[in-house]
Amino acid sequence: MALKKKPVTGMKDIMPAEMEIRDYVIGLIKETYGTFGFSSMETPCVEHIENLCSKQGGDNEKLIFKILKRGEKLKIDQAKEEADLVDGGLRYDLTVPLSRYYSNHANELPSPFKALQMGNVWRADRPQRGRFRQFMQCDIDILGEPSNLAEIELILATTALLGKLDFKNFTIRINDRRFLKAMAAYSGFEEKDYDNVFITLDKMDKIGLDGVAAELKENGYAQESVDKYLALFQEITDDVEGVRMCRGKLQGFLAPEAADSLEMIITSVESAKEAEFRMKFDPTLVRGMSYYTGTIFEISMDEFGGSVGGGGRYDKMIGKFTGQDTPAVGFSIGFERIVMLLMERGYQVPTRKEKKAFLIEKNMPQAGMLKVLSLAREERQAGKQVMIANMKKNKKFQKEQLAEQGYSDIVEVYRDSVESL
Repeated sequence: MALKKKPVTGMKDIMPAEMEIRDYVIGLIKETYGTFGFSSMETPCVEHIENLCSKQGGDNEKLIFKILKRGEKLKIDQAKEEADLVDGGLRYDLTVPLSRYYSNHANELPSPFKALQMGNVWRADRPQRGRFRQFMQCDIDILGEPSNLAEIELILATTALLGKLDFKNFTIRINDRRFLKAMAAYSGFEEKDYDNVFITLDKMDKIGLDGVAAELKENGYAQESVDKYLALFQEITDDVEGVRMCRGKLQGFLAPEAADSLEMIITSVESAKEAEFRMKFDPTLVRGMSYYTGTIFEISMDEFGGSVGGGGRYDKMIGKFTGQDTPAVGFSIGFERIVMLLMERGYQVPTRKEKKAFLIEKNMPQAGMLKVLSLAREERQAGKQVMIANMKKNKKFQKEQLAEQGYSDIVEVYRDSVESL
């Protein structure tokens, strides 16, 4: 049977040009988030299957790469159900592993704990532009901080990073799960129906107000509730005034502190931001993870045509491990999509070293070789990236390839001229 050259569906080989950008972005992430006080940490790529299937990951729980038990524990002939065969899975995000990590090490960590975690995650999803089955995630989380200072710092740190990568005029869409519930209650929906209503609302970008109205009616909800609900979205503006309007309109359904907190986050970020972007109050923003309990946010970029990052507050997740709720909020950037956009715009790494190549004539004597090695060492000590290669027959093509790789200084070295270098 012939071996396959192409990678597994939904996964990709990474070429040197992209790897250079990825390495630079990873370094910039660590540097930028470090200035905001975030500390790097890491969790295993494999998690207990019970943790991954704890009904906190939304639709991602349907996309888990599950792992069979190993060795003597794997008894296929005796298995009666999946639990007899499977005890682990590849993580589908970094939030569930972080919650387990914090639950296990809370006594050894500062409070609040500002975590930076980068690593691959796996989802058995349908591959498409900017979406793979194996992809890098980059999360920052603040654990143990109940105030909205956590949200403000996460948004400022993330947008500062995007600004350093020359992204401008993007939008941070922000909402709060408490607003979603209050609007549904105000409109007359029963609490048991909230999740289904929100699933339909989340399609607003794709099917529009009329499409949401039609689907809600098809699902059997009262005409009066649907009309009252959708009228809210026509009235509410996408700024602080919209938040204030909700405070008044939803009185008795929305806690005043929820509106006060969201207004403070928006105004604080607008005042202290380091990049060019807009804060937008979006009452249609839902986000799919069921573990969110408060503020939620996403990064929208016109050049991608969708979200390139998001996050929110999940104050109940750690309590599922420890029995005691811990305030937690996180923000994840779409690392793969960011790199893809940089590649498409022909991004050049600003810290790229000057590249120099020595092309050596075939059968160069030892004295000449030592001379070239010495010159190369001096150039590297001066901060350059230096390649030494044997000269090929098609020297023109070889030099063209080196130029494509960024080697701007190419020196041809011959045995009769090496001493003059």
